[in-house]
Amino acid sequence: MKSTTASVAVPSGRAAARADGFTGTHIGVLLFGHCAGMLDLVGLPVWVGANLIGFYHFDPQQAGLLATVFLLCAVIASIVLAPRFGRISAKTVTVVGYAAAALAFVGLAVFAGNDYPTMLALHAIGGLGAGSALTKVDGTIGRSDNPHRLFAYAGVAVALFGILVLGSGPVIIGKAGGQTLWLVFAGAMALASLAALLAFPPMPAARPPVAGASGRISRHVWFGIIGMSTLCMAHSMIFPFVERMGIERGYAPALVAAVLVSIGFANLLPSPLAAVLEKRLKPERAIVGGTLLHMVLTLLVTQVPRFEVYAPLVAVLTAPLLFVHPFLFGLIARLDPSGRAVAATPAVLMIGSAIGPALGGALLMASGYAGLGYGVAVGGLVAALCFFLMRGRQTMHPAQAQA
Repeated sequence: MKSTTASVAVPSGRAAARADGFTGTHIGVLLFGHCAGMLDLVGLPVWVGANLIGFYHFDPQQAGLLATVFLLCAVIASIVLAPRFGRISAKTVTVVGYAAAALAFVGLAVFAGNDYPTMLALHAIGGLGAGSALTKVDGTIGRSDNPHRLFAYAGVAVALFGILVLGSGPVIIGKAGGQTLWLVFAGAMALASLAALLAFPPMPAARPPVAGASGRISRHVWFGIIGMSTLCMAHSMIFPFVERMGIERGYAPALVAAVLVSIGFANLLPSPLAAVLEKRLKPERAIVGGTLLHMVLTLLVTQVPRFEVYAPLVAVLTAPLLFVHPFLFGLIARLDPSGRAVAATPAVLMIGSAIGPALGGALLMASGYAGLGYGVAVGGLVAALCFFLMRGRQTMHPAQAQA
């Protein structure tokens, strides 16, 4: 007991400035783990459009269903593990989860071929593994000194990761085949597993709830959860198909590939901007405004078939989500200090994203890109309404807003 007290009271190095005890290495492991867990979301245009549709020649609905199965299994894993956050070793789950996802991608590359049932099963295994690991990574971020800022840093890391995936993915598929892309994905998962094994941070203690707060997750948090799931559903209805949209509209493949790379560069800005504006913007206003902006961008890019519109708007299509998410993550972390709600971040993100690719593929086949755009707009309006209804908790508990 005496030595434990001393180790907590007298941290060394950079950890001395942090109540959570995280070192630079710990933070790096969390950021890389978050990137690996978000691989499906940042890489959907390559995963679904260029690979499953372009290389494997599945139709949009079949390709979307494979992505949906991966995401849905990630949701199931997160729903099971998030309520038990803090009771099961975060390091163990992260190591094993990402290792399982890596093996699933190796299976897709080595023996699945074009066999659709086998690909479905391996997507399910990969989703369970990645979702389990990401739940522990994001829950640990939620226990940090400043969840808003650390999650903003994670957004920057995801943007850099997206440049790599979106820039190299079409080239890898064109030169070495779609099976090689699965091996690249497997490598990312394996590295995340190894990093967690070597240097996953110890779990910080949960922050005490503010006076007057109950142990239950409030309805304001639930509005945020539902809103983010709906927004992610709307985004994943359109995002997997932006590469195919450009090709089918007759744009040069090299120009479409350049647009995909530009997505990653455009995504570098919103997370740092969210960190800078943390104290200057009310979270609710930032969240609702970003949601409505995403809806407008989607309508324009789907209704106006011109490259001058397609190129810049597709490049920034994900940016509003990356701007919104640190505000929402930080707000939910304050409203629910236990960490359970933010540990469920993979479920919050992916339960909507799991529905989106299959639903988007079905809408695309039924009514084209114009109908798909209207469907996305409806989802955006529902999400904005949910975020608007999060208001009130800050008024009820001013001390919590200042935490």
